[in-house]
Amino acid sequence: MLKERWFRVRFVPIRLAWLSAVFLLGASIGCKAQDAAIKDPALSRRIEVQVRSKFSIPSDYNVTLGARKPSDIPGYDKLQVTISRGQRSTNIDFLISTDNKSLARLETFDLTKIPAQNIPVADRPIRGNPAAKVTVINFDDLECPYCARMHQQLFPTTLERYKDKVRFIYKDDPLTEIHPWALHAAVNSNCLGAQNGGAYWGYVDYLHAHGQEVTGPDRDAKKSNETLDKIAREQGKIFSLDAAKLDACLQKQDETAVRSSMDEAESLGVEGTPALFIDGERINGAMPAEQVWAVIDRALRAAGEEPPPAPSQPVTVPPLGK
Repeated sequence: MLKERWFRVRFVPIRLAWLSAVFLLGASIGCKAQDAAIKDPALSRRIEVQVRSKFSIPSDYNVTLGARKPSDIPGYDKLQVTISRGQRSTNIDFLISTDNKSLARLETFDLTKIPAQNIPVADRPIRGNPAAKVTVINFDDLECPYCARMHQQLFPTTLERYKDKVRFIYKDDPLTEIHPWALHAAVNSNCLGAQNGGAYWGYVDYLHAHGQEVTGPDRDAKKSNETLDKIAREQGKIFSLDAAKLDACLQKQDETAVRSSMDEAESLGVEGTPALFIDGERINGAMPAEQVWAVIDRALRAAGEEPPPAPSQPVTVPPLGK
């Protein structure tokens, strides 16, 4: 692991590279591939080999070249490539140069539907100015030491620098495969947040500063969960929460909302924590504060806000656990 990246990775099933290139068969059942319109067998073979190579298409899938048609791009024709297996197939549009030396692919992106700019945050506790034009969303794991490092950079340093210009919202993404008490902690944090945002942030602050205390010397998950509940009740007293309501929530341990957030993180391509989305622009891992600030500054300028001046001294983050 490259420690300088400060990044915890989610264990996910390995997917074929060609799937990530949107070759998802099954969208059109029973489609019949067109006959190849390119008459030069050598050229057809070069195109097929290049497509198979670049997109890691399995050998048991067929690649068929369709009709070559004029395009609106000077020097290029349209070329449809069909990828199929059995009764299932999908068509992919390519461009081929008129001199037959280059193959290209244009991909269209819908600028009206950018998932990273439409992450639901309703009812999530907010730190900073609720009306701020720029939002920093962090998919967080309360047991992750790299998340603790990121948290230390955001609070109080980043919050103090931007003051009312930015709001911070955390979403749950506990990496349950490697962090045994992270899910329980996330549920507890939401129990607190349901009553008081300040209690939520107090709990998050404490856990990111005292993770080893929760883990304990014997790394007993049951003891860790008991410690998490104790800390949550202490936060409840500090913020005068309804103790009976809090206890009921802690005992129920309803994971529904947390697991929904985990699914959401996966749908956004998040494979580790921390993962920040600053008005849709993504940062993976606990990057240095200056790099995070550069992204926030870009978002502020795009929103018509002038970023505050950079600090005169370099930002230092205390070692983990201090």
